[in-house]
Amino acid sequence: MTTARSTLIDPSSTPYYHCMARCVRQAFLCGEDHLTNKNYEHRKPWVVDRLKELTAVFAIEVCAYAIMPNHYHVVLHIDAEHGGSWSEREVLQRWTQLFDGPLLVQHFLKGSPLDKSERLQITEFAAEYRQRLMSISWFMRCLNEHLAHKANEEDQCKGRFWEGRFKSQALLDEAALLSCMAYVDLNPVRAGIATMPETSDFTAIQERIEQWQEGGQKDWLKPMQTRKKQQGVIPFALADYFELVDWTGRAIRDDKRGAIASQLPSIIHRLGMNPSEWLNTMQPYGNRFVLGVGRLKALQTFAEKIGRRWLHGMVASRRLFAD
Repeated sequence: MTTARSTLIDPSSTPYYHCMARCVRQAFLCGEDHLTNKNYEHRKPWVVDRLKELTAVFAIEVCAYAIMPNHYHVVLHIDAEHGGSWSEREVLQRWTQLFDGPLLVQHFLKGSPLDKSERLQITEFAAEYRQRLMSISWFMRCLNEHLAHKANEEDQCKGRFWEGRFKSQALLDEAALLSCMAYVDLNPVRAGIATMPETSDFTAIQERIEQWQEGGQKDWLKPMQTRKKQQGVIPFALADYFELVDWTGRAIRDDKRGAIASQLPSIIHRLGMNPSEWLNTMQPYGNRFVLGVGRLKALQTFAEKIGRRWLHGMVASRRLFAD
């Protein structure tokens, strides 16, 4: 059953979403085509650079990302409080960094005098653009259209570059956010492209590790806690997250599949997660959740909201998360 995107992405349910886009047919986003020996690795910075550009414009933050050969993952956060604080002028200035906008908007930004009716139109434009700048659908559109245009131009071809718009999962609680961030950050390790998180090129975990070693956090990635009671950050301690991702990456190696270390990361206990089921969720055969991720009660509430009686992942949720 197809569900409208406007229903699947609902900031009143959660501000956190996992999104994924995959290239159509045999197209390559950033990998190597072994049939033609053509390498597309130089495209990986395109994705990261565009993510940085868009987070500087939108009221949307990147929590995690991984750029793979024919697809990419991002975990996004809608910062409605930040977007709601912008003045009309700031909203229009941000929007016109991406699109020209109507002539009336251009005149307003240049300081041209406007009559009362024109000023009302400016207010309407600003309200519409503010909503778009807090929209994951618009964020992903601006990302995917940009990448498709650059790739098609380089390949000297036309037509679809992506399988569809994008897939999304609502991350309904803190445990779901943690699970999905780790799942995304470990994509290259699970795919055999990298052996450790710190060698996983073009991932958020690698950026966070490098910046941590330099004594800070990347300003374009949504920061994680470095001390208690911080506002506007991902609600996990950065050091705990590093420990969890490192432990998970080691535990799901081929020579240790399913192994459980005697010393579990403390965050596993704090969030009441089953270690064995956590590793099953991180395995490379695909995510066990589809439209939403979270504890069973959160999934049931979300299912009712989008008009469904059941969601794929409810059984896995019961096993993974303690009630």
